[in-house]
This record gives sequence, C-alpha cells and structure tokens, in this order.
Amino acid sequence: MPTEYATGRIGADELPSPSALLRAFREPHDPNRHRHRVLDAGRELVECHERRRDALRAAHAPGVSSGCVAQCLQLVDHVDVQRTELVGHIDNWVADNVQHRTGASLHTETLGAVIDRMAAKWVAAQHALGMSESIEPPHPLQLDDDAQLQWSRLAELADGYKDLITDVTEHRRRLPVW
Repeated sequence: MPTEYATGRIGADELPSPSALLRAFREPHDPNRHRHRVLDAGRELVECHERRRDALRAAHAPGVSSGCVAQCLQLVDHVDVQRTELVGHIDNWVADNVQHRTGASLHTETLGAVIDRMAAKWVAAQHALGMSESIEPPHPLQLDDDAQLQWSRLAELADGYKDLITDVTEHRRRLPVW
C-alpha cells in the first residue's frame, strides 16, 4: 500500500461537507453548486444505486422470465463496475489532494467507500418516503417505521462522515489510499 500522499494541505472547506454531499445527492443539476469531483462522483453513485435497485426489483417481480432475470443481473453487474470506478475516482482525488500526518490513525474505509454507502442509504431513504418517481408519496403524517429507520441511518452516516472529514482535516486520522 502506498504511503506517499499529496504535498499540498487541504482545508476543511475543500473536503465536501455533509450538507454539500447530501445536496449533490438531491440536486443533480444545481447551477449554483460549486463543481467538485467528489460531489459529482457522489451524485453519480446515487444514480447507480437507483439503477441497481430498479434492476433488482425487476428481477424479483412476480412472473418474471428467466431471461429477464439474467438481463437484470447483468445490469446489476454493470452498475457495480461503474460504482467501483466512481469510488476509485474519489479515492484518487484523496490520494492527489489530501495530505496525511504520519502516525495518524488509519480509517477503516476509503472516502469513496464511505460516500458509496451514503449514496446507497440516500436511495433507500428516498424510496422509504416514496420520493421516487415510480412510487406514490405517502401522506406526511403517515411515515412508517422503515422510513424513520432509513432516515435515522442516513443521519448517522452523515454525522460519521462529518467526524471523519474533521479528523482528516485536523490530521488526527488518515484515509487509506491504494
């Protein structure tokens, strides 16, 4: 595993904040959004998780043919390859732009993997609320336990992401790069 890191120091405002990341998840074409490779890749990860979810739902639909199941699973494989590439883009950005202090604690996941998990949970939370184009939205006062659970988990991931980028910026933690 490489131990060399970028020579420039990155500030807290250069690593995308949790709110900027969630905004990128929500607003794919926001003209006011500062262009950032990590935010762009994060939005694309959301799109991948949407396509993956749709393909898996189609594969498990009642009465679906085996040929359709095979096509759906090929699509899932293709989407997973795209996700891996996007995670790699984020991790390459980290390797090129984030300086780490030698001896800082190593985080267990790359930044790309963390953002991929957040994108997956964003999609799950949106669907639990019926925010997908294919699902009729529920009455605002009729949120079920699943919707509350999904949004609570997303909030926990966002809090963990905030702690992580704070620790990286303050050189208490370093991100794996490979």
